[in-house]
Amino acid sequence: MKKLIAILVVVLGISMNVNAQDVKTVALEQTKGEFTQKSLTLSEGTYVFEIANTNVGIDVGFVLAPKGKVDQPNHIKNAYVTSLVKNNSKSSSKKVTLKKGEYVYFCPLNKTPQYTLIVK
Repeated sequence: MKKLIAILVVVLGISMNVNAQDVKTVALEQTKGEFTQKSLTLSEGTYVFEIANTNVGIDVGFVLAPKGKVDQPNHIKNAYVTSLVKNNSKSSSKKVTLKKGEYVYFCPLNKTPQYTLIVK
């Protein structure tokens, strides 16, 4: 029984470590009225979006949606930052798995344009 438990612990540990390595972080910076990264091209996979608020002067957020479907019901909810990004700080999203296609990202609080994110 002890061997079985030890094997399960090792397998779970390896599984969790492999999953953690598969998640990539995408760092994006917002300044007043814009993101500094005007477009992104990513591979299919799982990502966490880290949003930096650089002297915007207000709290900001992050919205990711399929291109052409930017109304609130189509937002990718896990891409929202887990808390509003205060001035001169950072916040991250939950894990987001992206499939091939075109998306847009923007911040309605900072009134940024919609930028293109392509997943190949």
